[in-house]
Amino acid sequence: MPSDATTFQDQLVAVIESVQPTSEAAEKTAWERLDQLTKPPRSLGRLEEIAARVARIQQTDHPSVERKAILLMAGDHGVVAEGVSPFPQDVTWQMVANFVSGGAAINQLAASVGAEVRIYDVGIVRDVDLPGVEVRKVGYGTGNMVHGPAMSREDCAKAVLVGVEAAREAAQEGVTLLGTGEMGIGNSTAAAALAAVFTNSDPVVVVGRGTGLDDAGVVRKAGVIRAAFEQNNIAELDVLGVLAAVGGFEIAALAGVVIGAAEEGVCVVSDGFISGAATLAAVALCPNARDYVFPSHLSVEPGHRVVLDALGFEPVLELDMRLGEGTGAALAMGIIDAACRMMSGMVTFAEAGVSGAE
Repeated sequence: MPSDATTFQDQLVAVIESVQPTSEAAEKTAWERLDQLTKPPRSLGRLEEIAARVARIQQTDHPSVERKAILLMAGDHGVVAEGVSPFPQDVTWQMVANFVSGGAAINQLAASVGAEVRIYDVGIVRDVDLPGVEVRKVGYGTGNMVHGPAMSREDCAKAVLVGVEAAREAAQEGVTLLGTGEMGIGNSTAAAALAAVFTNSDPVVVVGRGTGLDDAGVVRKAGVIRAAFEQNNIAELDVLGVLAAVGGFEIAALAGVVIGAAEEGVCVVSDGFISGAATLAAVALCPNARDYVFPSHLSVEPGHRVVLDALGFEPVLELDMRLGEGTGAALAMGIIDAACRMMSGMVTFAEAGVSGAE
């Protein structure tokens, strides 16, 4: 909570100002080592690029990301009243219960790469009293963006700080690779709205089927977003104002995870479309945070390619996925770990006593 003299917005500004750029010198040193390892130069392609990026963040030529955690933020959205999802809002808390019991896709995929799943209630419409759920509730669901801002600026900043604090806690416990995950019925509408604003795109370009809309539902979703833009005078807002007007508690928290990871000097893997929209917001708020982010996969949601292009990212994987939950992030964590093990475990030609290329 802020002190009497400090608002959540003030706290967020202080965090953003503390984020440092990554080290170009460390990346140069990393490439020098990579080119001396017992293989033809650059023969492992993007795996070497990934290792060099981790080295740039960790400032070492022996990077390691052995301890991994998916930070899964959950929240509800008032915009579901506009018929933007075929699923009822109760699915949000029901799926959180499923995460806790270990029965969801993210549980299995995270386990496959040795990643912990940490679950946070940032804005579910009901109280969720379950072991394993961190209650960091900012509000009981957002407002309907068609009728006004989804959140106040202060609540939005507070939600971002929830994510910052979650990233800090994980980093201080020794987590070296974070992933973003989410749950919230209606959040693909909020993500599409954010993507449209931050990439200067028409909503129809970034709107997809979400949890399974038909063609008419997709058209309706785009119309809902346009109505929200008009209601909130979206073109007149700054970055935090946009996030507050058409975002969500869990999306704001994921933006905070990205910023908090950057503040701690920790690599963070962005999941699919919704996490990508949160990453867009994070980078718009804190440009230095971009270089700490690794894109995981290319979602089938059409807006995700638009988001990745705006960020200048190429995904690690393309598997025709669109689930969310952090599933793509978990899978990419395995590739990032493999890249670091390759760079740190291999020996140079000199160390191995093997003749190198002349």
